[in-house]
Amino acid sequence: MRPLEFGWYLPTHGDTTAYGLPEAQVPGSVELCERVVQAAEVAGFEYLLIPVGSVCWEAWIAGAFMAARSSKIKPLIAARPGYINPVLMAKMISTFDQMSGGRICINLIAGQNESEVEAEGVRHAKEERYALMEEEVSILKALWSTRGPVHFDGKFHKVSGAFIRPRPLQQPHPKFYLGGGSRQAWELSARHSDVHLFWGDLPERIAANIAEIRELARAHGRQGEIGFGMRLQVICREDEKDAWDAADQLVRHATERQKQEMKTLYNKSEANLRVQQIAREHGDLLLPHLWTGITKVRPGAGICVVGNPEQCAATLQQFIDAGCHSFCLSGYLHDEEAERFGRLIRPILAENNRGRLAA
Repeated sequence: MRPLEFGWYLPTHGDTTAYGLPEAQVPGSVELCERVVQAAEVAGFEYLLIPVGSVCWEAWIAGAFMAARSSKIKPLIAARPGYINPVLMAKMISTFDQMSGGRICINLIAGQNESEVEAEGVRHAKEERYALMEEEVSILKALWSTRGPVHFDGKFHKVSGAFIRPRPLQQPHPKFYLGGGSRQAWELSARHSDVHLFWGDLPERIAANIAEIRELARAHGRQGEIGFGMRLQVICREDEKDAWDAADQLVRHATERQKQEMKTLYNKSEANLRVQQIAREHGDLLLPHLWTGITKVRPGAGICVVGNPEQCAATLQQFIDAGCHSFCLSGYLHDEEAERFGRLIRPILAENNRGRLAA
């Protein structure tokens, strides 16, 4: 069995304990980022998801600064198709890897908000962006592994005699993560990802999806190489009632505009559509401690584990038993929730999965 790993989220855009309530907002700042990174590292998180988007700070710069301010945690930073020339991207990643001592992993994102992608000057449609991403990842891997000049002749990129220095410290290259619910996302993961991250769903559905993607990977001889994980929120308190009170406070003040944006801005993302479908079909609870409430106010990872430490650990264990080994988590406030996870939940998971968690 694969070792279990846990990642946390860096809210460069700011933090909150109540969407829609101005006095609950914490603006993005260097100090906020430092608090979250320190808490996540102390709590034992192995990697740190750096978000992208118009409201977020630039991910590569933020990730590099946070790597310099920490000692173990690995920034997980997006390589988005069409944004950076792939030869330059390969050099950026390998330089980051060398200068951080092997602390970088790559998040493959085709883009979930079409209007935002268009506003930033990327004119490829979603389907084209997956084909573009396939070319760019192929070029990255070739530049990192080929002993000699790289030549590539694709639909989007043509490279003649390219080479880079330095090569990555991590061998054969840093890990690739991809979160997506479309068939194209699954196909790309089958060919290239080290970890495919699902957003919240029922454990039995996740187990079925794992089997299907693993079968896709078999066609590329990678059925034993690809791993799987979950992107989830967590709200844990020592008393269950306090956890549900915090969950209610998080969404109670959300405006109608915020709720409407969740239904319209992300309607071309298969993963977002699936999350919204789950909320419609199951209401507030997928499982007794798996809550859909954040989907009303937040795109993407809106499914949340809520409860006391034993309840949260038991819910996460269902996904471990379904075949997941990687968990990319977040919670509010992010420094405080990271501390609670490390103190309250992680020891239970370590006891119930002996030998699978890093010391």
